[in-house]
Amino acid sequence: MAATTCKHGDLLYCLFQKQQDILMWKKWRRTKQLEFCIGMVNICHGLYPEPAVLNDMTFGNKIALLSGDYLLANSCMELAALRNQDLVELMSSAVRDLAEGEFVGRRDQQNNPLPSPQGVSDATEDWTLRNVLSAGSLLGKSCQGTLKLAGHGTELQEQGYKFGKHLALAWQACLDLEPFIAGSQYASGSMFNLTSAPVLFHLEHDPSLFTEIDKGVESVQNVDYDKVHSIVSKGPGISQTKQLQKEHSQKAMEVLQVFRESDARTALSNIIVAMGDL
Repeated sequence: MAATTCKHGDLLYCLFQKQQDILMWKKWRRTKQLEFCIGMVNICHGLYPEPAVLNDMTFGNKIALLSGDYLLANSCMELAALRNQDLVELMSSAVRDLAEGEFVGRRDQQNNPLPSPQGVSDATEDWTLRNVLSAGSLLGKSCQGTLKLAGHGTELQEQGYKFGKHLALAWQACLDLEPFIAGSQYASGSMFNLTSAPVLFHLEHDPSLFTEIDKGVESVQNVDYDKVHSIVSKGPGISQTKQLQKEHSQKAMEVLQVFRESDARTALSNIIVAMGDL
């Protein structure tokens, strides 16, 4: 793009022209990003003669990948626009944690998570590590970053991180319980997370279940999910997961009391109470 010259010697005119150039460049960049996404989809789609179902799934994966790249790029751009290097470093570490979470513990050949071998780690520690990296870190550091932008001190920022982390872990425990509670929409035989809290707690209580779990070393689809679901539903893992959810909810509620009373604090408190009723 050609540089704007100041023909009239008018400072205001020059500034106006510079702003126009910046706006035009931003619009051009966004247009080219969309063009790239659409172009790549059109190029990739139909490139290989695959069966209809597999082709649809592959096409969907490409759409998801391109959309994710676009959203991440825009998020980074908005983050940089805040011009706060400490915040950029904080959120970058959250993205690092998300990436690291994809390499924790055993995985099948498609990188789906599997429980750690018997005796390697405590069930609670294993579950906490996986979920702090994959969810707790992002929410915790987002809360911490929000307080940093608001000008609060380091101590309050740390409390914000703790609140977000415990809230995320409490919610994850609720999600892990969903396939095993009465009235859930779980369909018999359908897949669920083999590193969910109920499964990990049951494996600690009854290691014989590893015989079935280990069938998923090549692919988690080789596991008999109906059998695993039936065994876990009758074991102590359900009650232990409910207790785990309760503990993290209580910790989040305790941290919340550090902040002054407001409508926002009341709303967050209501969220925590609602999770306990699920």
